[in-house]
Amino acid sequence: MRESGILMPVSSLPGPYGIGCFGAEALKFVDFLAAAGQHIWQLLPLSPTGYGDSPYQSCSAFAGNPYFIDLDALKADGLLTAAQLKAEKWGDDPLSVDYGTLYTSRYKVLRTAYAAWREKYAGLHGCAHYYPDDYYAFALANDSWLNDYALYMALKTANGMKSWTEWPREYRLRDAAALAKFAAEQEEEIGFWKFLQYEFVTQWKKVKGYANKKGVKILGDIPIYVSADSVDAWVGGELFELDAQGGFARVAGCPPDYFSADGQLWGNPLYNWPYHKQTGYAWWIRRVRHALGIYDLLRIDHFRGFDTYWAIPAGSSTACTGKWEIGPRMDLFHALEAALGKLPIIAEDLGELFPSVRELLADSTFPGMKVLQFAFGGGDNEYLPHNHVKNSVVYPGTHDNTTLTDWWENAATGKEKANAAAYLHLTPCKPTVKEVAAVKPDAARIALLRAALGSVADRAIIPMSDWLGLGAEAHLNTPGKLGGNWTWRAAEGFDAEPLASRIQAECEVYCRAKEPVEKEAKTSI
Repeated sequence: MRESGILMPVSSLPGPYGIGCFGAEALKFVDFLAAAGQHIWQLLPLSPTGYGDSPYQSCSAFAGNPYFIDLDALKADGLLTAAQLKAEKWGDDPLSVDYGTLYTSRYKVLRTAYAAWREKYAGLHGCAHYYPDDYYAFALANDSWLNDYALYMALKTANGMKSWTEWPREYRLRDAAALAKFAAEQEEEIGFWKFLQYEFVTQWKKVKGYANKKGVKILGDIPIYVSADSVDAWVGGELFELDAQGGFARVAGCPPDYFSADGQLWGNPLYNWPYHKQTGYAWWIRRVRHALGIYDLLRIDHFRGFDTYWAIPAGSSTACTGKWEIGPRMDLFHALEAALGKLPIIAEDLGELFPSVRELLADSTFPGMKVLQFAFGGGDNEYLPHNHVKNSVVYPGTHDNTTLTDWWENAATGKEKANAAAYLHLTPCKPTVKEVAAVKPDAARIALLRAALGSVADRAIIPMSDWLGLGAEAHLNTPGKLGGNWTWRAAEGFDAEPLASRIQAECEVYCRAKEPVEKEAKTSI
């Protein structure tokens, strides 16, 4: 079956509280997807944002982002008032996320909601606090990570949000007595972080359930690595490469490439793969099982790192000092499939691909990715539509690429534009500079969208910003650039019926539109 979907971060949805969330706009977008004949809603990681406001540098591989909790739902539950929400600042520009303002205002009202929640359940059944049964069910189901996460966040709060590597020694080294004493003294603070995860999961299940009833699958995204400043790194120990002092010996990144002449120095700790093998890859099994409980399909970022990965000595100023090391390859995926069954994974197989990476992708049988913005540099490369394969997912661009409109106007070289114009029949086969210059950005955008939809690839995923024809303002992430990323938000009303009809019509031409599901009464969160 040929499928189509739209890449739209939750953070980019409109709404009154500074960032998109699991509220009415999320349900409205699901309705839009269904009306547009789409099979898939692709998200960025739903994990808490970290360094550089990136969802790929999270404080937890398992936790959800508290920013996505719908504040109106908390108001409906009697935990917040309209006056409390109105009193806060949420940013000056409704088309951009102001993470600094958001950090202050969001956590202030979430703490207010938590206090009201505790008060609501105080003294029941003779207990200081007796919470709803589904809260205890949630805590039990997520026991493997929730307690460590809540303790970590409470410690981080008590230490001025500094990285755990800068905490007092007894906390940094996880002294059992010191941690027990802290936990006893900080029961309410630890409970706050658990409450946020409970609300996140409760609300997300309703959104995902609504999407599935409409025939829309959720394609989630997880980074291959965890952040250095994360609970996973704090508790992981032998899961990671450590030096003689217990610090990280080497860190992750990638060599110089299309995006950066110096490569990318991500700084994530590297996995100690021999130790993972000794455990039967237990941590990875737990991580993927958790992710597949949240999503229907799963994209793993930087898949090539399971074959060979770029290892950079800790303390390096650029990624140029790194070297290639061998990853777990199929050994990991055999273990995952033995534990979890056939895996609905999409492999982000971009970057420098050795023959062994291609072999790993083929052996895994996971679909890889084809990106049209990489197709027109010259030669018969694998991203040109005539070289696509069925078992793949085609994108005009990813979250790291700019929009098609901006690519045509500013990012593409003259050679790329000439090649694309000829390939897409926008000009004669050997166009002059003048003929290429005469091609309007919108004409190029539509031609590229149709090239993606017309690909033989089983799935085509189009960023929402490209359906909207937006420019550089909607570029989500520029690799190597610190600050100013992940901020784009769509204007209210972006997901109107006329656009849904146009998308459905385009997808029908290429046999990608799904049959509409019978309309059902909307559920509220």
